[in-house]
Amino acid sequence: MIFKHVFGIITLVTVLLLAGCGNSPETQIYNHLEAAVQLEDNFQKQQDGITKLEQEEQGLYKEIIELGIEEMDKIQELTNKAIASIEERSEKIKLEKESLDASREEFEKSEDLIKEIKDEEVKEKALSMYEAMINRFEAYETLNKTYNESLTLEKELYEKFLQEALEEEELQAHIEKVNLKYQEVIKANDTFNKLTMDYNELKKSFYETAEINVKYVESDQ
Repeated sequence: MIFKHVFGIITLVTVLLLAGCGNSPETQIYNHLEAAVQLEDNFQKQQDGITKLEQEEQGLYKEIIELGIEEMDKIQELTNKAIASIEERSEKIKLEKESLDASREEFEKSEDLIKEIKDEEVKEKALSMYEAMINRFEAYETLNKTYNESLTLEKELYEKFLQEALEEEELQAHIEKVNLKYQEVIKANDTFNKLTMDYNELKKSFYETAEINVKYVESDQ
């Protein structure tokens, strides 16, 4: 049986500035960091839809494998629904990536400002934070690529269900490919989530060391 797992995404912590520090590099960095968080809003919004589509597809898969070859009309109907679900998920993944790309572009504007920080301890905190976020963006690239590869394999699997002369060994071999790829997705997702948590903590440490007066906004994620 195909292995499916609905994975979760841990999101960035939103922070509000309570007291400004003029036009210092630290305050300008804060502005870019929090603007980057806002640009990930669409990324967060896609998560519920992706999860729902994964669950719906799992239901369709279970229905398909319980049908016999004599019920090909029903198999075709369910398979078409499953493929449509995969294509919808693919579109949401595209929107998700566009959001992360925009966030990265905004975040990287802080790099030159970090070099202007005079306090060495604050600068060190900022550099650690910056590196963690870049690693997070790179981890998302891996996650996105792996997830899209899993979608391709899943679509190919459903197309195989429509082949009346399909051999059982060929079907099982493809299911194994899907399972292995999805294990890669889970691993990539775990890495992305860990780096997100690391960044959230490092950002908090930077704000504290730079004495930027902020308020942390609770997330429903």
